[in-house]
Amino acid sequence: MSNLVIASQLDAPFNQALRERLAKTHPGVTVIEVPVGVPSDLPPEARVLMARPINVRGYQAPDTPPPGWPYGLRWIQLASSGIDFYPAWLFDGLPVTTARGSASDPIAEFALAAIFARNKHLPDIWVHNADWQFTALTPVKGQTLGILGFGSIGSALAHKARALGLRVLALRQSDTPLGVDGVETARDIHQLFAESDHLVVAAPLTPDTRHLINAPVLASAKPNLHLINIARGGLVDQDALLYALDHGPLGFASLDVTEPEPLPEGHRLYSHPKVRLSPHTSAISTRSGEAIGDILVDNLQRFLSDQPLHNLADRTRGY
Repeated sequence: MSNLVIASQLDAPFNQALRERLAKTHPGVTVIEVPVGVPSDLPPEARVLMARPINVRGYQAPDTPPPGWPYGLRWIQLASSGIDFYPAWLFDGLPVTTARGSASDPIAEFALAAIFARNKHLPDIWVHNADWQFTALTPVKGQTLGILGFGSIGSALAHKARALGLRVLALRQSDTPLGVDGVETARDIHQLFAESDHLVVAAPLTPDTRHLINAPVLASAKPNLHLINIARGGLVDQDALLYALDHGPLGFASLDVTEPEPLPEGHRLYSHPKVRLSPHTSAISTRSGEAIGDILVDNLQRFLSDQPLHNLADRTRGY
């Protein structure tokens, strides 16, 4: 296919970098920019759609596709790993691939940064005058890190955590071996919460996992547990989370995701003394475009060669 057209919803710098990259390897491929949101009125010559999340910032796509969908498309590549930010009809008919793995290392690093910030009392120990007060800082080595969900993010995090001397206890939805030396498998979610000093939520959001972390689960947590959610806000019952922070056993929560996003003004999570919020930024890095581009180019070669595509979306698993 010498004149393939990719319609991209990503930003102009990404598209230009992709054009320059493809000019060297696939000179017959053209990248055109199209608006973000529900893909409608796409040029008829477009065969591939590079799609950004649609159902974000309170917007909800219609339950039915726009007239003419899917136009001339033959394949959709998502810019995200999760698929819950897209309408269900996007996955009907066409092959859809995700960016699974593109942000695993940055997210794992973010989770570790949250752990170090908690143990080392950052930024609270920075001094701004001569009134120095010494604080005993907690070592990370020897603590237990729980990981709920063990895909590419969980695996990347486990490798890094083991190198730091953490005991790693993990739980995944399938019976597939974890595949990382030294990582233990939790019997169930209650054991995972009961034995962890820090617990990273890295599971996909599906109808079955919504509010998976609820009041009974939080009640089984080890006293002073530090909960870190870098996955989806809907995995956690936020009312139960607030109760567990107010009354125990939770000691702290580092939340990169909430439900909804952003939270409304005045929400208690903004001001709670045991909560640190970040604006769903753990997956965004200075190398995000390069990593997503790698996945797109790999799948493009497969697409042009009629080979199976990598990272095909699985609506049952949520990624």
